[in-house]
Amino acid sequence: MKLSVSILGAVLLAASTGLYAQAPKADAGKGGEARGERRFDCSQAKDPKGCEERRARIEKSRAACEGKKGEERRDCVEKSFCAQAKDPVKCEASLKERAAHREKIREACKDKKGEELKACIREHRPARK
Repeated sequence: MKLSVSILGAVLLAASTGLYAQAPKADAGKGGEARGERRFDCSQAKDPKGCEERRARIEKSRAACEGKKGEERRDCVEKSFCAQAKDPVKCEASLKERAAHREKIREACKDKKGEELKACIREHRPARK
């Protein structure tokens, strides 16, 4: 009996090691499209051409701030993105307004988790235009 339990344990151990031996994605750790996934498909957008142009501006901004981390990177990407805009001042004001609104949502929903958190975020999210 003791031998069969040992053999069963060894077989289970050998079988389970294959579950953990999965190779990571080649592009893991890179942002946006580099991961092989798109957050939003521009072909489904109301203005596909405009969507692709915004995506190109974002990628260009991210590339310009490649070596930076944290808040410094975020600020760099925002400034680079708005520098390419038709109205840079309006762009920066819009980004600041959005950041303030996100902070309000974080504060209002900070103690919630799961479905309760999702409902709270939906409740505080601005209506789409």
